[in-house]
Amino acid sequence: MIFITAKFRVRPEHAAAWPSITRDFTDATRAEPGCLWFDWSRSLDDPDEYVLVEAFRDAEAGGAHVTSAHFRRAQETLPQYLAETPRIVNATVPQDDWSELGELAVR
Repeated sequence: MIFITAKFRVRPEHAAAWPSITRDFTDATRAEPGCLWFDWSRSLDDPDEYVLVEAFRDAEAGGAHVTSAHFRRAQETLPQYLAETPRIVNATVPQDDWSELGELAVR
C-alpha cells in the first residue's frame, strides 16, 4: 500500500474550522475505491497543526487520487487556509492494513 502522513499548519483564524473546510475533500477521498483510510487528527502541542494519515491500495489508487477532480479542487481551494506548504512522508509498505503493536498488547 501507499502510506502517507502529512502535517498541515493552518492559519490560526481557520484552525478551528479546518475539519469543515476539508469535509468535502475528505468525504470524496474516502469514497475512492482504492482509499484504505483518510484520517485527520489535530496536534496536541500545536492547535494550528493537523496531521493527515492516509493510505491507498497501491500506486494505481494513489495516482487516481492525485488526478481526481476533488484533489484538483483541493489544490485550488485549500492553500488559502494554510500558513505554510504541508510536509509529507510517503512510503510504499508491504501490507494492506494496520498491524498490531505487540509491545503494548492488550491481554
